[in-house]
Amino acid sequence: MRQFSFVSLRDLLVASGPTLLAVVAVAVLAYLWVDPAPPRRLTMATGQFNSAYQEFGRQYASLLARDEIALTLQPSLGSHENLQRLLDGKADIAFVQSGSTEDAQAAQAGLVSLGSLFTEPVWLFLRESAKVTHFTDLKGKRINLGPEGTGVPRLFRQVLDANGIESNELKIGALENTPATMALLAGTIDGLVFSSAPEAPLIQMLLQTPGIKLFNFSQADAYTRRLPFLTHVVLPRGIVDLGRDIPAQDYHLIAPTATLVAREDLHPALVGLLVKSAGEIHGKAGWFQQQGQFPSPKYTEIPVAREAARYYRDGPPFMQRYMRFWLANLFERLWVVAVALAALLIPLSKIVPPIYVWRVRSRVYRWYGELRKVEQALEAIAPEEREAARAGLMQRLDGIEDSVNHISIPLAYAEELYRLRSHINFVRERVRGTIDQHGVATASLAK
Repeated sequence: MRQFSFVSLRDLLVASGPTLLAVVAVAVLAYLWVDPAPPRRLTMATGQFNSAYQEFGRQYASLLARDEIALTLQPSLGSHENLQRLLDGKADIAFVQSGSTEDAQAAQAGLVSLGSLFTEPVWLFLRESAKVTHFTDLKGKRINLGPEGTGVPRLFRQVLDANGIESNELKIGALENTPATMALLAGTIDGLVFSSAPEAPLIQMLLQTPGIKLFNFSQADAYTRRLPFLTHVVLPRGIVDLGRDIPAQDYHLIAPTATLVAREDLHPALVGLLVKSAGEIHGKAGWFQQQGQFPSPKYTEIPVAREAARYYRDGPPFMQRYMRFWLANLFERLWVVAVALAALLIPLSKIVPPIYVWRVRSRVYRWYGELRKVEQALEAIAPEEREAARAGLMQRLDGIEDSVNHISIPLAYAEELYRLRSHINFVRERVRGTIDQHGVATASLAK
């Protein structure tokens, strides 16, 4: 029995199958290759034990964990070591102090800034017994600058040079922060230099330790003119402990800024997420900054990444304002897939319909070939032999008609099927000898 349907799903799938496979393949390639998914693991080079870099690294790890990104923290000596780890590909992001590198060097090395995060005052802590009032009084004193892998030795030598003091006029030590603090308290050195945010535990302790005083850079404005990567900040009186009036006066300090530096191949979506995290961590008011002052694309000699500059200018991407990071990133990446689909579907949509029509009609048209064979067999038989061959030809026509009755065809093409059946009856009448073989209908059928 004939079966009718509105659409032939089998023919539609066969006609559109190659197209769909091509579309899916291109969409997958666009999704994975043109705009790959962000990695779920990052490595951050931080700083020394008990440093502000280490503490801020923990805060970044906590915030990124909310978006299912694991941040591995790598302790280091400081800025110079962090830069080297970035260049060697051993870290994806790192804290770097301004003045540690030149912009041209950073650009050539493939490094970009995600913004400056906070000021890092130069803390010169001295024993009161050292009797240092002016910077030139440091000559001959035992001053610890820390290991060469940190940014402090290079920075402090620039400060010494600005004062006309040679490094060899001081007894410079290279202890790390914690053992240097112990040495200062024990009296085996006269002073030590940190360059850190005030949140560092060692800074907090030394500011409240009797017998230890902080050097006051009374010429701070002059330093900022001589060394442009420095800024002048003031430690207000009483900021450490208002009740005990610590410190008992305003202290003028010179300060580079800490910058979040990344490799330029860091995924763009992660750039925005890191800048957002920086805003949560560093955006509050502090001892040396107003609320909203940091993070900032300013105060950095390293070129700012385009995605970071866009974030500072326009804020977070539209979808990330209302969705979690991964969901927003998925929808943003789907735009790439949509463009790829549109580029394929428009031309391919003109190919599929003709293929579908041809497949449906071919199930009908193939039987016209069988009918033509019956006619050719009839014409090849001599008139006097047709009576004997008629039964065999009729049997062939019955088989054709039976097969045609089992054709499944959409209703839109039912007219083709009924026309075929009428033509089968026409050939049957010819075989019976009731129609002239040169009739008009024969000529039409032969076409």
